[in-house]
Amino acid sequence: MIAHINGILDEIYDDRIVIDVNGIGYNVFVSGKVFEELPDIGSNVKLYTYTSVREDAFILFGFLDREDLYLFKKLITVNGIGPKGALAVLSGMTSSELKYAILSGDHKLLSSTPGIGKKTAERIILDLKDKLDWDAALISREVDPNGSLNASIKGIDPVMAEAVDALSALGYSRRDASKAVSDTGLAGCDDVEKVLKEALKYLI
Repeated sequence: MIAHINGILDEIYDDRIVIDVNGIGYNVFVSGKVFEELPDIGSNVKLYTYTSVREDAFILFGFLDREDLYLFKKLITVNGIGPKGALAVLSGMTSSELKYAILSGDHKLLSSTPGIGKKTAERIILDLKDKLDWDAALISREVDPNGSLNASIKGIDPVMAEAVDALSALGYSRRDASKAVSDTGLAGCDDVEKVLKEALKYLI
């Protein structure tokens, strides 16, 4: 359907925006994250879109980056999660936090999102945990002085990437290798051997 919309931000409402494309105004439903990052009215904006077609409606959902669109499409495959529910999830947490919650099985983090209860969170994790790619990003987990978990997904740094390649050469799948490397919590370490030694503890 419509892959993206590129036009002038014309109006902003509580749950949607209007983008003017050559004189035609398109209603596009967006997440809270998109609202926070929108330019001023009258500015040019490009949104990657998903088209929801129903008997009584033709609805566009828009995202500023492809990663959010990708996660949105994954979320709506979960039984009981419709487009607006998926948008609510992406309004309550960043794509990095969502990936962490799903890939690590952290239903508490996921259910901290307004409108997402424990059962729904567990269903999302069960349905999507094996559908997301650990090799796309490594999860770095650090504990702050108060003992709470700070989760962020960072691009694979050279040392971590080298460790993943080395484990793959040993016969481990890239998915298992990436997960083991991320589980070491050694993102930013400059010692490949140290990362490998710790990662192997999760694999053996």
